[in-house]
Formats: sequence, C-alpha cells, structure tokens
Amino acid sequence: MNKTIITYLLLLSIVLLSCKPKQNMVYMSQHNMEEEVAKAKFQGLHIQEGDILLILVSALDEAAVKPFNLNTANRVGSEAPNGVNQYVQPSEYMVNEEGYINFPVLGNVYVKGMTQVQLKEDLESRLKRYLKDPLVTTTLKNFNVSVLGEVKAPGQKESTTQKLNIFQALSLAGDMTDFGDRTKVKLIRTAENGEDQVVNLDLSRSDIVNSPYYYMKQNDVLYVEPDKNKQVQANSNPNRALTFQIIASALGVATLIISLTR
Repeated sequence: MNKTIITYLLLLSIVLLSCKPKQNMVYMSQHNMEEEVAKAKFQGLHIQEGDILLILVSALDEAAVKPFNLNTANRVGSEAPNGVNQYVQPSEYMVNEEGYINFPVLGNVYVKGMTQVQLKEDLESRLKRYLKDPLVTTTLKNFNVSVLGEVKAPGQKESTTQKLNIFQALSLAGDMTDFGDRTKVKLIRTAENGEDQVVNLDLSRSDIVNSPYYYMKQNDVLYVEPDKNKQVQANSNPNRALTFQIIASALGVATLIISLTR
C-alpha cells in the first residue's frame, strides 16, 4: 500500500510541476520607472518614401496664395454666404521613390528624411520669393503601424497622433494576451538605406523609454512572442492538457479511496 501511495504522490507532483506559473506579467517592473519615463524624448518622425503629406499654404494675400494650394480650385466661391472666407482643405502630396514631392510652382522638392518642422521651414523659406509672410502647415496622413503575435487584436493600426510609443501601440491592439512574453518583443523597422532591421526589446525594463525604438515610426511592425508555456503547448500533443486533467482526476479519486480503506 505504501508503494502505491508513493507512486500516486510522484505522479501528482509531476502534474503540479508541469503547471508553471506565469512570469513577467508587469510592464517596466523596475522601481525607478517614474524617473526613467521622465527621460523619454520624442525626436519627431522623419518623412519616408510612400508617405502622404497634407500641406496647406496660407498668407494675408489670399489671391496670391491660391496657386500654391491644389484644393483652392475646389472652393465654391471666394466667400461663404456670411462673408467669411471658406476653409481650404490641405492638399495631398505623396513622396515618390526618389524622396520628392511635386509642389505647385516650386516643382520637385526633396523631403525624404526631413521632420515635419524642417519641411515647414524649408517650404516657407522657398515661398518667401512669391509671398509675404507665408505660413505652411504640414501633417502626415498615413501614420500606420502593425502589431502582431500575442496581442488581443492583431493587425495594422492607424494612429491619430504621431507621438506614439510602444505601449500606446500595444493598446491599439488591445494589449498583450496572457501568453505574451514581455521580455521578448521584436520591432521591425525599415532603415534609411531601405533595409529592414530587427530589434529585440524587453518591455519589463523601465529603461526601455531611453531606447531609440521607444517611439514608433510609420510602417513599424511590432511582434510579441509567445511565452515558453504557449510554445510548449503549441509544439506538444494537442490532447496533453486533457491528459493532465484526466490524470489529476484519477489521482484525486485514488487518494480518496486509499484514505477510506485505511
């Protein structure tokens, strides 16, 4: 009888040990999280080929500014019924493979690698030849990132703000699942030379905010790896979990029988 009890106890121990507790459930779990977050710096997005830019030129002389806005011709009359000038929608410009946009009057303007502030200043400088005190506003229309792997809603996500960090990107995908490994997150980013670079990130560390990859760039891909428990489950017999449940139930019944027959 003693050997039987020992055998049941050994089997029960194996079942219990196979249920490894989940680790790394907390983002930025280090104690100096607040201090590290305060150091995070946003450098601004750099314009890439394929980007769609919304650009609006304005000045005191509305007649003089018309040739520099593609959508000016779409205005219905020069003034609204109440006498207030109608709003002019920004014009769309796609950055071609060589990094240029075709801007009215100015012709081809090289914009690749510029931040939006730099593009604004560059266009205003060029337009001073034609306009007095020109004002240019620029916006990136297609700021998209992809979040894949162990997240609740994977896919391509569109951000309404250009200052998008990794955690905000994950929130767009509904956050990680319980099987997501916060210590093994891959970020795929296209470098300026056109090559894709893959970076491994550990989101359990608070100093992640100091990484140049903390803020997302357009067309970034974020991939959350599954933890070891999920990998083992995926690579093993699909009936493994059911087998463990049956063994555990049998052990429970056997233990009860043994206790009653003593």
